[in-house]
Amino acid sequence: MMKTAELYDLSHTAAAALLEKTEYPWEALAGIGDFIRALGPTLPEAEYDHPAEDVWIAKDAKIYPNNYIAGPCVIGRGTEVRPGAFIRGNALVGEGCVVGNSTELKNVILFDGVQVPHYNYVGDSILGWKAHMGAGSITSNVKSDKGLVVIHGAGEEVPTGRKKVGAMVGDRAEIGCNSVLNPGTVIGRDSNVYPLSSVRGVVPANSIFKSQNNIVPKSLA
Repeated sequence: MMKTAELYDLSHTAAAALLEKTEYPWEALAGIGDFIRALGPTLPEAEYDHPAEDVWIAKDAKIYPNNYIAGPCVIGRGTEVRPGAFIRGNALVGEGCVVGNSTELKNVILFDGVQVPHYNYVGDSILGWKAHMGAGSITSNVKSDKGLVVIHGAGEEVPTGRKKVGAMVGDRAEIGCNSVLNPGTVIGRDSNVYPLSSVRGVVPANSIFKSQNNIVPKSLA
């Protein structure tokens, strides 16, 4: 339940060429910036503005005032970037996304249709097609002991070799308000996380995370 092919439909992201080379999605984190720098110049000039170095923004994206967008960054067609957003670079934001007020992005891939609309922090993370983070929910990307992140699944541990890994959130997953996805969290496709949750490890696809010791299949909920 942690592999790229198990979490994501790559037809819904401009990062498909980067992700399809990976077995596990966090393997793509180190290459996001270089991928954007290579992708940007290939985007059609009739559809994308190039307002700053290594920044490409779709002409029909709605960019509200009072935000900060640093490169490398691509913002796809039909996306909204609302006031107070802080995009720190290495951010590939898909089509039809919402990057909300006071939301911060850093070293991320947001598939098409992702919503991070209110007071979210998303760092060193990949959010799948139509994933949604409720107000105030965040990804924590560094362990308190500053050690390397290990992904903990059911009877399986996969070292990432990285100090910074946030969350790998599958397609159509719903993260409840004011939840924390701890370093190395994986949320399966079509799963839901209750509000006010602190999530660690792997949540299987089509599940409901009620608490760390109470994760139930949707079919039994």
